Amino acid sequence: MENYDIEPYGQRDFRNEEAYLRAEKRLKDLKGFYWHAFWYVAVNIFLIIIIVSNGGDFFHFGTWSTPIFWGIGLGFHALGVFGKNLFFGKAWQERKMREFMEREERETRNFE
Repeated sequence: MENYDIEPYGQRDFRNEEAYLRAEKRLKDLKGFYWHAFWYVAVNIFLIIIIVSNGGDFFHFGTWSTPIFWGIGLGFHALGVFGKNLFFGKAWQERKMREFMEREERETRNFE
């Protein structure tokens, strides 16, 4: 029989479990986006090759309509996964703040 280390209910820290569940959901969302991007590239390359090899015009709207509209959907999926602050997120803000503070500190030392 296996020996389980069971903690009493009142002493358990649920914040770690909640953080784990959030991280697990984030990972699942990220994997979903990467699979979506993979299939976007694979299917659209296949479609364009099929259309062009069967005498279709490479520059015709019908050739590019699927990649365009599916790409819009992929863009919305990216916004859902990475958030609205895709480019100017928290890490970027912290990095810029640190950069400004270091620059100000260097300028202050140069004046002394």
